[in-house]
Order: sequence, then C-alpha cells, then structure tokens
Amino acid sequence: MTTNGGGSRTVSTPESSGSRSDATMTDNAPLGSPRVDDAVIESRGLDVFYGDDQALHGIDMDIPERKVTALIGPSGCGKSTFLRSINRMNDLIDIARVEGDLRFHGKNVYDDDVDPVALRRKIGMVFQKPNPFPKSIRDNVAYGLRVQGKDDGDVDAKVRTALERAALLDEVEDQLDSSGLDLSGGQQQRLCIARAIAPDPEVILMDEPASALDPVATSKIEDLVEELSEEYTVVIVTHNMQQAARISDKTAVFLTGGHLVEFDDTNKIFENPESDRVEDYITGKFG
Repeated sequence: MTTNGGGSRTVSTPESSGSRSDATMTDNAPLGSPRVDDAVIESRGLDVFYGDDQALHGIDMDIPERKVTALIGPSGCGKSTFLRSINRMNDLIDIARVEGDLRFHGKNVYDDDVDPVALRRKIGMVFQKPNPFPKSIRDNVAYGLRVQGKDDGDVDAKVRTALERAALLDEVEDQLDSSGLDLSGGQQQRLCIARAIAPDPEVILMDEPASALDPVATSKIEDLVEELSEEYTVVIVTHNMQQAARISDKTAVFLTGGHLVEFDDTNKIFENPESDRVEDYITGKFG
C-alpha cells in the first residue's frame, strides 16, 4: 500500500479549460482516481472559509453523471460543506467564502452571471432531517413544482410521477389530501425526495438522508437511491460506511482538516485504499 505522506506531490492530468489549470495538482490532490470521463461536476482547487476558519482545502475531484458518489469521513471533516458548495447553499451563510472553481457542465457555478436559484432548479437537495411542510402530501410535492415555475400543465400527474419515483405512491395513493406531517419518518423523507425530484433536476444532493431513520426505513431509502441513479446524478453524505459501500459507485474520503484524502471506485476504497489513513479510518482505528 502507498501512503500519502506529508510532502507535496505532483500528478499529471489532462489539461482542460477554466480559470485554474488542471495540468498539475500539488499536495492537495487526493490519492486514487479523482478524474472521470463522464463528469457532470468538477471541483478544482476549491477552498471554503467560514470567517477566518478554512473548512475545505483545495478540493480536486470529479463527480460522474448518473452514478452515486458517497462522501464519507469523521464529523467536522468538511464533507457537508463540500456538498452545500455544489448548489451554493453556503451562500446562505453570511460568513462563508468560496475560492476556486466548482463546475457544472463546464461552467463555474460561482461565476458572477450564475443565478443560485436557477442553479438549484438543476441541483436539488434533501436534508438530514425530513422537513415536510404543514400541507397535504399533494401540496408538498406540488410546492417543488410551483417554486421552480414548473406548475404548468397537469400538476397532479407530475405529483404522482414524483411520488412513484420516490417509491411512495403505493403507500399514500388514497391519502394525497392528508397532511404530510402524519406520515412516518421514513415516509416523510421519501416525500421530501419526491418534492426534490418533482421539478426534474439533473443532480440530487443528499445530506445523511437516513441518519434519523430506523433500519427498515433506511433500507427503503438506500434502495431508492440506487434506483434514482438510473435517471439522476446522486451525491450523498453519510457517516455509515457500510451504507456507502452498499449503494455508491464512487467514494470520496474526507479526513480531519477539510482535506480530500482519496477518491476512487467504491470497491477499491473499501478493499484496497492507497492511503494508510483511509485504511485506518475504514477499519475503525480512528474517527
């Protein structure tokens, strides 16, 4: 196994356009295979600060299209910060500052001419705790359409399609006018997923979507994530390494200090990581 020692290293990569060159990556570059051919999201030298504190250091990685990419690591390592950077949710934090490039279909999402609201129509998000509105099941899903300006045409058909894609329609088909708050925790989370996919985004970000659920509900969410990746690009933060191993195609390992240490195919990360630190984390020696 090759360790990722403390010294700097240089990795040659194909050149691409953008405000930062991809030709050379220095000591911030992760081990593994941070570049993919079918990238829909590309992070280049991404730094994130909260006031004077730096939460992410020079993140370099690609996220492949229509696959599940898991972000794992101990608490406070920056994985949720990176997730929120993808659709600029960090803009909502006054003291947050972002440097570097984060490209969606080749366009830096932090360019001045990018509208964050329009960006979030393409990159939806599901949060850790289910957050249905105090509205009917139907109106919860339809809200996602209305706020995105996609409530023209047959809204009811779009609502039912979203619920079906979220593997919830069969359970609630006869109670669409009932409150979303009356559902179980697992059902509420799938309702939030239906709300997120109703406007038909390209990417779905999930921040520990099953952490507050029981094992049965968690299993349903995991099955759903795998199904969603057939139509959407899914990026999921999880503390559950077994979950990452079960459902993801790619895994990024963030460790203490906001550094991305290794990124590769999930099987390789869990069976033969290049970094000794990643192996220690996965085998429970720390974290």
